Amino acid sequence: MSQILVVDDEIGIRELLSEILADEGHTVQLAENATKAREARARGRPDLVLLDIWMPDADGLTLLKEWASAGLLNMPVVMMSGHATIDTAVEATRIGALDFLEKPIALQKLLATVKRALGQVEPREPRSARSTLNIASLTTIRSPSLTGLRKRLAQAATATAGTVLLRGERGINPEFYARGIQQAGTPWVNVTHALGDGATDVLPQAAGGILFIEDLARLSPNQRKHLAFLVPRAARAKVRLICFSSESSQVLSESSGFESSLLAALSELTLTIPPLREHAEDIPEIAQAMLRHLVEGGICPPRQFSLDALSALQSYPWPGNLDELSAAVRTVAAMALKEEIDAEEVSSVVRVEARDQPGVSGLMFDLPLREAREAFERIYFTHHLGLEEGSISRVAEKSGLERTHLYRKLKALGISTNRKDSESS
Repeated sequence: MSQILVVDDEIGIRELLSEILADEGHTVQLAENATKAREARARGRPDLVLLDIWMPDADGLTLLKEWASAGLLNMPVVMMSGHATIDTAVEATRIGALDFLEKPIALQKLLATVKRALGQVEPREPRSARSTLNIASLTTIRSPSLTGLRKRLAQAATATAGTVLLRGERGINPEFYARGIQQAGTPWVNVTHALGDGATDVLPQAAGGILFIEDLARLSPNQRKHLAFLVPRAARAKVRLICFSSESSQVLSESSGFESSLLAALSELTLTIPPLREHAEDIPEIAQAMLRHLVEGGICPPRQFSLDALSALQSYPWPGNLDELSAAVRTVAAMALKEEIDAEEVSSVVRVEARDQPGVSGLMFDLPLREAREAFERIYFTHHLGLEEGSISRVAEKSGLERTHLYRKLKALGISTNRKDSESS
């Protein structure tokens, strides 16, 4: 991803821009004034600079002129200000600024400007750039059903072509299994959200790799239309399609409007993913792999499950499947008071995660309204951050909040988004 330098004397704006840009997959460096910006530029050329005009030591236009005269203006610079005039914007453009953002900066305007300045397709799946937990990472599998599925996924990975349709219950986390088909070092693009825009621009990104679609049952008519357009072009571009469906072909056809020809094209190979309750003997191994993934990714301090904690996890039926287990592991890892997580800590989280929510009612009703609301919001957002592996954009979409509002909400609740952005010193 790109290296972006944010220069602004207001700490709130620096932090907000840092969080938003980091969530889009960029590496962000912060500078509080022109002096720090000069030092940052001296250390190396960023891919983009977001530069405030009004700063206490030297204004952004002065700094822009310095870089231009010294031959250092060889990266795109976007100016920012809440008080600039048209003349100021024109002057900045004349010196060499690429664009101008007026404060308060609208989120979509910011992302579109950054995309244009970097000259790249907007990242739609930040998780693809990170190490992703998947079935191939499990060292031991005990159940015959999961052992057989992993072998079939590995066999499918050796095929040079052919669409794959995975079936299973909702919450099964199909990407956990679908990644078992991905060849090492090849592209992986989640095209689900891009389907509404046609998605043909993702084919070059996925060349030689995989396009993944999260759930056919949730696609809109417009997305289905673009998917039908995409299928034959993907084959010609040597891109493999892997789809998941939480519904049968009959339901997809009768209730969701899928053409039989499209379903046939998407299911040259069909594999069924068993629900978690049908291979409960694998829960300890999966939970430990999830916890290792969080620790290695710096999402939580060093943690490990005790044997009784693993037994507690295995005894729960997990109606929400892997998504629910993942959220519970993430929550208990964040809330545990000791390095070794015991059964009592697991049980307290599982009661909160349970679908009938008995733990929530018992917990909430004893608190004042404000504290109860905050406690619920903390559980709610921690749960969804766990499901989406920390993706702010996806949690914003699920919760119905504008992303800037969500950032502020998470910060107020003391919930970390796991973005390691450091301010230059």
